[in-house]
Amino acid sequence: MHIIKHFLTITKHRHKVMWYCFKSGLYYQGLCHDLSKYSIKEFWNGAKYFAGDHSPNENERQEKGYSEAWMHHKGRNKHHPEYWIDIDPFTKEYKSVPMPKRYIAESVCDRIAASKIYYKKNFTRETVLNYFLKEGSHIPMHEQTRRTLEKLLRLYVANGEKFIFKYLKKNMRK
Repeated sequence: MHIIKHFLTITKHRHKVMWYCFKSGLYYQGLCHDLSKYSIKEFWNGAKYFAGDHSPNENERQEKGYSEAWMHHKGRNKHHPEYWIDIDPFTKEYKSVPMPKRYIAESVCDRIAASKIYYKKNFTRETVLNYFLKEGSHIPMHEQTRRTLEKLLRLYVANGEKFIFKYLKKNMRK
């Protein structure tokens, strides 16, 4: 169990995302970002499977074949594309629906912060985009959401933080 290390990691991440959300004009989302990580289900599993250089959910999946913490988290946090899956009323099949702009913006803030926390000295702007491109093909996500996230991450790589947070504030808060 790595209770203190896990607590420090998720708190550092949350504060970094909060700061980025504030810069993007997403004040309420910044304040509420990832509060579920402090819940019993997410916190204890995170401490048990703590890694330091990647999400503890990956370690939990290796052991159990699934992550209880992740299932709890994605169902409560609208900045994850997996939250935006519903049943089509006509076909009765599960389908992804488009994420609202403000949650896409929070997702960008989250991805930048997570990459900085986990990659530390090895972080580059390209890290954020490359991780999305690698994982993005496996995540169920509406195609419009996927295109928008990729576009924003490419803008971040090309223009940096100052630009992307101004862009998010101007274009992605609705």
